[in-house]
Amino acid sequence: MWPLRLTTSISCFSSPFSAPLSTSLSQTYKMATSASANLSKIVKKNYMELPQDGKVQAMYIWIDGTGESVRCKTRTLDKEPKAVSDLPEWNFDGSSTYQSEGSNSDMYLIPSAMFRDPFRKDPNKLILCEVLKYNRKPAESNLRNSCQNIMSMVSDENPWFGMEQEYTLLGTDGHPFGWPSNGFPGPQGAVYLPHYISFRS
Repeated sequence: MWPLRLTTSISCFSSPFSAPLSTSLSQTYKMATSASANLSKIVKKNYMELPQDGKVQAMYIWIDGTGESVRCKTRTLDKEPKAVSDLPEWNFDGSSTYQSEGSNSDMYLIPSAMFRDPFRKDPNKLILCEVLKYNRKPAESNLRNSCQNIMSMVSDENPWFGMEQEYTLLGTDGHPFGWPSNGFPGPQGAVYLPHYISFRS
């Protein structure tokens, strides 16, 4: 927890002709931070700057059996891949990710999209994968496969996709800004749509 000092100045006038009386109120708040904020950034920097000698870290990312959480693991490649076709397939134990039973748990990771890694920097890569079961059929959580099948049926169309980004402002106490200090706000049903329309208009 990092201390955050906020100072508020209040000016009072006793008459139109008198000098203002200024009062300074100072309070110290504890700002909520992650425990990792206390770790030494120098240690991380030392590891990040280790030479890779031409090799590349490729982080394979996929959706697990919950259909919501993501998993990942990294393999080292001898050279930087230029296209998805340069990436090897990989496998993992699906019984550890809610995607198979322990008796037959081999799952395959099929690279589908590749991006520059903004965390470990170039030339490292992030690899989005689809998951196949031991029999090479799509896993139940592999919605990429079913989406691709549908999109191939309308390949002559030009669909548009939009992303709605939402943000939450947090106060110094770690709670959403404007929430009551010791509780929760009322249901949003009465206020959500009017505020949303006035904001968007």
